[in-house]
Amino acid sequence: MLEGKAMIMDTDMPAKMQLQAMSSASQALDLFDVLDCKHIAAFIKKEFDQRYGPGWQCVVGSNFGCFFTHTRGSFIYFCLERLHFLIFKGASATAA
Repeated sequence: MLEGKAMIMDTDMPAKMQLQAMSSASQALDLFDVLDCKHIAAFIKKEFDQRYGPGWQCVVGSNFGCFFTHTRGSFIYFCLERLHFLIFKGASATAA
């Protein structure tokens, strides 16, 4: 079962959305080679854009650093197989 394979490192997503994130990642790994991080990330981003509206971002890899601002309740960072997945919806900038 997927939950046994994935390890959530950090999240503020609702549980149902977390399961969708891990399911999308698992589907992407079935479709693409594990080294094809660009297409894996694109697949997950498109899934989330369709399901939850536009503005989602996805980073996939085994070694990356990042710093970002996200919409509350839209962030997850987890490991599945040899890859790390970061999915979040970007925060909209407001004029001061």
